[in-house]
Amino acid sequence: MSSKSEVIENLRKAVLDLDVDRVKAASQEAVRLGIDPIEAIDDGLGKGVRTIGDKFAAGEAFLTELVMAGEAMKAGVEVLRPVLLQRKLQRKSTGIVVIGTVRGDIHDIGKNIVAVMLEAAGFEVNDLGVDVAPGDFLNRTRESKAQIVAMSALLTVTTPEQKNTVQAIEKAGIRKNVKIAVGGAAVTPEWAREIGAEGYSDNAVDAVELFKKLVAS
Repeated sequence: MSSKSEVIENLRKAVLDLDVDRVKAASQEAVRLGIDPIEAIDDGLGKGVRTIGDKFAAGEAFLTELVMAGEAMKAGVEVLRPVLLQRKLQRKSTGIVVIGTVRGDIHDIGKNIVAVMLEAAGFEVNDLGVDVAPGDFLNRTRESKAQIVAMSALLTVTTPEQKNTVQAIEKAGIRKNVKIAVGGAAVTPEWAREIGAEGYSDNAVDAVELFKKLVAS
């Protein structure tokens, strides 16, 4: 019979090996043994993703590996989610984020990686997907009481939607409660400043540190 530490280590290693089936099996073992799902996520799945994120930042891992690690973590969280809900447990949230790719743009690889890295770092992530209208960003921000709205734009022609979303949030009177972060291939630091965003990042690993600073500021 596996010990708690062995199962958590198996979760970490399975993510590092990008092995979804092993992640699911180890997550099921964690449930069977009654291991705290928060520990399983933070010390097992999340630690594996963060390790690959660090390797990616150092040029020692490929983008595909980071994407696959994120998918492996998600598979494990899905197994653990019923126990989380049953116990009404909440991870101690690092912060609440609403994230999405702006209206007119359906590219999501970069956005998905940022979302997974944020989850691994303990953020509560509201991922709206792609082609997200300003009103949808606004509504979810109000509902979730998010501290950060993060918008991705890969296409130059869709960057104005980031500005439109900022203006919608301002018009709604909640801008003072929300930090704006932008990224994506079409976005520059100059554009971020122009639309009044507090944060800009061109990669997922730096984005996590940026968001931690935004929440703390």
